[in-house]
Amino acid sequence: MADEAKAKGNAAFSSGKYEDAIKHFGDAIALAPENHVLYSNRSAAYASLHKYQDALRDAKKTVELKPEWPKGYSRLGAAHVGLKEYDDAITAYKKGLQYDPANDGLKSGLADAQASKPRARAPGGDPAFGGGSPFGNMFGPDVWVKIQGDPRTRLFLQQPDFVAMINDCQKNPSNVSRYINDQRMMQVIGVLLGVNLQTAEAGADFPEDAGAEEASSSPSMPEERPRSVPTPTPTPTQAAPVVPPEPVSKPMEVDSEDDELKTKKARKAEAVKEKEAGNAEYKKKNFEAAVQHYTKAMELDGEDISYITNRAAVYMEMAKYEDCIADCELAVETGRSVHADYKLIAKALTRKGTALVKMAKTSKDYEGAIEVFNKALTEHRNPDTLKKLNDAERIKKELEQQEYFDPALADAEREKGNEFFKQDKYPEAVKHYTEALKRNPKDPKVYSNRAACYTKLGALPEGLKDAEKAIELDPTFVKGYSRKGAIQFFMKEYDKALETYQLGLKHNEGNQELMDGVRRCAEQINKMNRGDISADDLKEKQARSMQDPEIQGILSDPIMRQVLTDFQENPKAAQDHMKNPMVMGKIQKLVNAGIVQVR
Repeated sequence: MADEAKAKGNAAFSSGKYEDAIKHFGDAIALAPENHVLYSNRSAAYASLHKYQDALRDAKKTVELKPEWPKGYSRLGAAHVGLKEYDDAITAYKKGLQYDPANDGLKSGLADAQASKPRARAPGGDPAFGGGSPFGNMFGPDVWVKIQGDPRTRLFLQQPDFVAMINDCQKNPSNVSRYINDQRMMQVIGVLLGVNLQTAEAGADFPEDAGAEEASSSPSMPEERPRSVPTPTPTPTQAAPVVPPEPVSKPMEVDSEDDELKTKKARKAEAVKEKEAGNAEYKKKNFEAAVQHYTKAMELDGEDISYITNRAAVYMEMAKYEDCIADCELAVETGRSVHADYKLIAKALTRKGTALVKMAKTSKDYEGAIEVFNKALTEHRNPDTLKKLNDAERIKKELEQQEYFDPALADAEREKGNEFFKQDKYPEAVKHYTEALKRNPKDPKVYSNRAACYTKLGALPEGLKDAEKAIELDPTFVKGYSRKGAIQFFMKEYDKALETYQLGLKHNEGNQELMDGVRRCAEQINKMNRGDISADDLKEKQARSMQDPEIQGILSDPIMRQVLTDFQENPKAAQDHMKNPMVMGKIQKLVNAGIVQVR
């Protein structure tokens, strides 16, 4: 509905029906009160009717709604000129030029306002003509409107020498005397004074005003009038005062979205050039220059967050991490407001997280970076971001261990765990052993002690893991082998327990605990070989063994399958196989696992 009313207003304005245009633009504003173009158009209509106070009000509203739009300041300046407030007009035009330095309309308006200001201050008009001269304010800013609005002078605007003549008179009204013999100048003076001056072509017929469109579409150029014929200076008897004709042609043009889009497109193109210049400086490591170019691009186009993230990257290279973070936050905020690509927002978040990592000194400092990386991954799951997250979590954990490391406190916690172990308070003992490991994760004795607690609590997998960790930290730590062998024995993995005890004896041949372990394992294995265990125990043992990857590998080996077949069907081949130590080692593992029985 607002667009329809606006279209009607534009049509009325183009036809010179300014009152109707004001009504239609008012209807559009009622439907879309935040549309700055509507206020700008109504301001133009008011100005065309010389209602400059109303034009000023709408121009101010235009600037309020869209302060970065140069055309708004053009409207504001024109209204101030109409009210003869030249200082305010100059200020408005200059403000608009700050947003669009190349805007010809603003430049022209500024020049006219500056030229009109001294003439307005002179008493009675321009002193070049004398205080009471009727030509004092003749060539003001509205001279072009009056010339175009009169059918007798409108076509002169198509003649370059005529335009140059009027420009000269605007700059210095005293130069009118130079052109007084030019019949065109006499016509202009008559139009500007609102009188009908008789010229050498007084008998010529002038068409009625047919509107700006009809006049401007005429394909022919008027013939050059002879300048050698002197024209008598008009006298009061020759001039009959008439009412100045109202200009029906457009004194200015209404705005459309196309105008705004053109300006916006031009600014975007300029922003791209600044970005490319910034990229070039960045590659040369001229970081200060790159920042300047990216900043200019941001000023020209505040909706493209790539300019912001590029500047953030430069700040990163300059080790200005706080500035980098500020730019990344601005990029995210701007990106969400303009619905930017989620990948660009993720990129900004990743860059922020990277800057936080660069600034981090303690494990706690990494928390912010980890949080930001996770947010980036919710926007776009990028492998690079995921790697940065994993690295940050790893470093944070390492720093936590380093910050928490205290061997003295670790020993104190271990002693507390030992006391609770003696009192059969195994959960409490586990708690203190765990704290001791946080304080000193390199102590194999603590792992061994906690493995013993887990064994008492029946948490055999956890105990086995701790025993293996103790052996990993110190391969000569005999107690670790003892713990591991005992747990494997309780899990009825007698063959594995036997291997563990035997490995421990390599480091301490006379260790009684390890020797007792070997003996117990051998007894259980012999019982299995003789079939002295129950069918349920044998079935359980076989099921557990079949889950062992090593046993699975032996049974899936085609050669071993043939060996097992030969043991059943070909005794002679079986004897040959028994001479092979590798084959016999595998057979023994199957026997120990209860898969193969020897009778």
